[in-house]
Order: sequence, then structure tokens, then C-alpha cells
Amino acid sequence: MKEIVIKVNGMVCNGCENRVQNALKNIQGVENVIANHNSGIVTVNAADDVTENVIVEKIEDIGFEVIKEN
Repeated sequence: MKEIVIKVNGMVCNGCENRVQNALKNIQGVENVIANHNSGIVTVNAADDVTENVIVEKIEDIGFEVIKEN
């Protein structure tokens, strides 16, 4: 099990949080998701074989922007 923390732009309300959480929970291997629109942080607990790219793609597919840190 690993924890993936992603910064997301565009979450402005509890509805946005729920949308992100529900989308990510549908990914096989994802155990828990916490999205916080105030901080813009999404924390995912997932099996070791779930990649960050899969999480990022799902977030972008539902219309949010992932902020990539250098």
C-alpha cells in the first residue's frame, strides 16, 4: 500500500471533492481517497501497482487540472 498526494486546481466545493473521490474510488486497487477543495490536495491510498499517472489521468478526464511540481 502506498500514499499518493496530488495537487489539483479547480475544486471549489464539496461537490467537486465528491466527484474526484468517486471517480478515483472506481480505479481498481484504490482503497481510500480524500479530496480537499480548500487546500487543493487529493490524497490516495492505493495498492503498490497503481501508478500516479493513472490517478492523474482520471482526475484530468473529469475536468480538473493537476498541478505538476518540478
